[in-house]
Amino acid sequence: MSPRKAGTQELTRDIIVQKARTLFVEKGYQAVSMRGLAKELACSHGAIYYHFKNKAELFYAIVDEGFAALNQRIEETLNGNEQNNEKQHRLMLGFIEFGLDNQSQYEMMFMQREKEVDSLSQQAANLSYEKFAHTVQALSSNRLKLSSIWSAFLSLHGFVSHYHGVVDGFADAKTAAEYHVQFIINGLEKNSSF
Repeated sequence: MSPRKAGTQELTRDIIVQKARTLFVEKGYQAVSMRGLAKELACSHGAIYYHFKNKAELFYAIVDEGFAALNQRIEETLNGNEQNNEKQHRLMLGFIEFGLDNQSQYEMMFMQREKEVDSLSQQAANLSYEKFAHTVQALSSNRLKLSSIWSAFLSLHGFVSHYHGVVDGFADAKTAAEYHVQFIINGLEKNSSF
């Protein structure tokens, strides 16, 4: 079967991912089928299987793309020119910004639980969390408790979850986000292991 879309546009992996992301957000993982996706793309379902072996692999590709973007943000923050305390603030604010400016992607990464893809998604989430935790520790002037870093992460996630679907993007919650991040950083400083 040809991997080409009917008509003149070539069916690429990116085109499939974009349309699948939209369908997963609109309908949920269980309601999307490879045949339904093919119908939306006006191609044969075999053309999609040319790029992805199954729906779980396609979903994971979308989630993995999101974690790659989030991890890149973390890396850019760590390599920035600011003082460590400014980097730590920017790291946490950047997490909230990513979550609120990419709400559907964030939901797929952190809030959807599907048995078919949980192990793959959880693995990517764990690696991203480890990068976050190592960066928070590297930017701290004190040795932090692992439980404190985990609590900080959960607090950031809670903030994004609270505003998810309520605001259009980060700009709508920026002031609250800045206060929240400062609150977390103050808490980390008070709960270091020294």
